[in-house]
Amino acid sequence: MLRSFFLYLSRNPQVQDWVVRLPLSRRWVRRFVAGERLEEALRVVQALQRSGAKAALDFLGEHVHSVEVARQAQQAYQAALDEIYRRGLDCNVSIKLTQMGLDLSPELCLELVRPIVAQAHAYATDVEFDMESSAYTDATLAIVHRLRDEFDRVGVAIQAYLYRSEQDVWGLIRRGIKVRLVKGAYREPSGIAFPTKRQVDENFIHLMEILLDSGQYHAIATHDARLIARTIDYARRKGLSPRAFEFQMLYGIRQDLQARLIREGWTLRVYVPYGTHWYPYFMRRLAERPANVWFLLRHLVR
Repeated sequence: MLRSFFLYLSRNPQVQDWVVRLPLSRRWVRRFVAGERLEEALRVVQALQRSGAKAALDFLGEHVHSVEVARQAQQAYQAALDEIYRRGLDCNVSIKLTQMGLDLSPELCLELVRPIVAQAHAYATDVEFDMESSAYTDATLAIVHRLRDEFDRVGVAIQAYLYRSEQDVWGLIRRGIKVRLVKGAYREPSGIAFPTKRQVDENFIHLMEILLDSGQYHAIATHDARLIARTIDYARRKGLSPRAFEFQMLYGIRQDLQARLIREGWTLRVYVPYGTHWYPYFMRRLAERPANVWFLLRHLVR
């Protein structure tokens, strides 16, 4: 119920206008968003690197319906890659394709994304693609596979709650494409997605084992301590090095668990979002875990 409520709010423009104008909104959002400017995000990345973590920069934005705005997003990512390289940071970038004009045209989207991937490739940096709602799964994977025809350093998120994901994972492994395994943060119909948390968790574990058995470098992205423990146990039983794959977690969530993974020697990459278009991302974080809501309420009371 809580998840559905916040996912509904994430798509409601009237609520968005009200929340964005609240004086305390930006203070709340800083729990999950590194800042509105690139420089703020890079300071977070530098602090993470000092703590032993890698990072992934995400310039917030989605469902762009203007070529001009999509090109601005392209320029923002290219500027971020320049600074990552200049500062010698262990950081890649993560992109939503609807921010790059996918709703306008897949060909336009590919045209805008290709120079970003080429630049990252020249800098020996990866580009990972977020997976959005199931309406975009086929189009996202099609673009990722086309980019893989030209470049090695591409990856994509796969959502464990979709029935189709095992087939997609095998297709990506065959192409040597890095997979970021996630549970999934969008509301999907039961006809295409597992309806219960238990089923999603079981499929997550199944896909995790496929990825770790592949001999390729993939990412296991979760804040669920039980799933992390299952991943660690499986990696140890298989004799895998802590450098054979990476865990990924979101900025501002389960920092205690992030610190523990680093202490124990596991590879951790933290997803660091920044920018002014934070509202949909913020609402999805609230939808994922009731603990996030209680944190914000306690913050408001204080």
